[in-house]
Amino acid sequence: MPSFARFTHLLSSLPATVPFVGPEAIERNRGLAVRARIGANESGFGPAPSVVAAMAEAASDTWRYSDPENFELKHALAEHLGCYPANIAVGEGIDALLGHIVRMIIEPGMPVVTSLGAYPTFNFHVAGYGGRLVTTPYVQDREDPAGLLELVKRENAPLVYFANPDNPMGSWWNADAVVEFAEALPETCLLILDEAYCETAPDGTTPALSRLIDRPNVMRTRTLSKAYGLAGARVGYVITTPENAQAFDKIRNHFGMARISVAGALAALKDQAYLADVLQKISASRDAISDIARANGLLPLVSATNFVAIDCGRDGAYARAIVDGLMEHGVFIRMPGVAPLNRCIRISTGLPQDMALLAEALPQVLKTIG
Repeated sequence: MPSFARFTHLLSSLPATVPFVGPEAIERNRGLAVRARIGANESGFGPAPSVVAAMAEAASDTWRYSDPENFELKHALAEHLGCYPANIAVGEGIDALLGHIVRMIIEPGMPVVTSLGAYPTFNFHVAGYGGRLVTTPYVQDREDPAGLLELVKRENAPLVYFANPDNPMGSWWNADAVVEFAEALPETCLLILDEAYCETAPDGTTPALSRLIDRPNVMRTRTLSKAYGLAGARVGYVITTPENAQAFDKIRNHFGMARISVAGALAALKDQAYLADVLQKISASRDAISDIARANGLLPLVSATNFVAIDCGRDGAYARAIVDGLMEHGVFIRMPGVAPLNRCIRISTGLPQDMALLAEALPQVLKTIG
């Protein structure tokens, strides 16, 4: 039977794919139960009890649409950040916002600059709008601002993606280096500065808002999915100029935010004491992961995120064998998808029982695969 004729040529040329294989799919396909879910950079520590209570209370009103202007959430974010509500656009997680930004900037054939091995969902959106990815490799397991800048200038690219701290390696640059990179970009190139892990990063990593907020070619994306524990609620936001923020109203899904999610986000921003406690737990869990890696002859990389990349010392096939072997024990982790980063595995921070399962399973897996 012929394919559906009304699809565009672009859509017909794309593969049907999901950028990440979730633990649910692994459970279905391999018949294995996940006992330690430490592979998706979620927060196993969960949201604050105050957040859960707020979401439960909001559930009875879920028959209503959420405010399409996101008025209350924008004002709460602005108060928390120290900017104006007009500087903020809200969306269904960073993933949705990345899609909106690509749609704003990219037409078929346009070059888009990113790092080879960086966040796959961004690449997914670029392909979906017909953009042409141009990549530069990581240098010493960090994204390379100089390499990105060189490509932007060579290609006259209208869009560049840079994450700080970085996924999948957990590495980072200091705030001065980030600002220097942003200021060196041509005015014709928009920088997506992905700051999904800014809460877990060391002091001095994230530039003050005042240093970049007036630059019309910078959009900073953030989320409540990581340290705040709201990955399933899908709450993300962009910090940028008022003109840029208003541009989202031209294309976004105005009823895309769930009332329950908004209630959870508002409560999370109020409960900063809980966030501080979670950040301590994340730090302790990073140390535990690193200790487990070293005890098994592997090299943990220093991380500014809620996960730790671990250098397995060999190639991607060996790292994949560790990932698959741990899943046989019910321990779900991931690995970067591109060489040479794929010599590593990536383990998210988690509860003490997750770390105990990892410590028990890892030496068995390493012994089995040799």
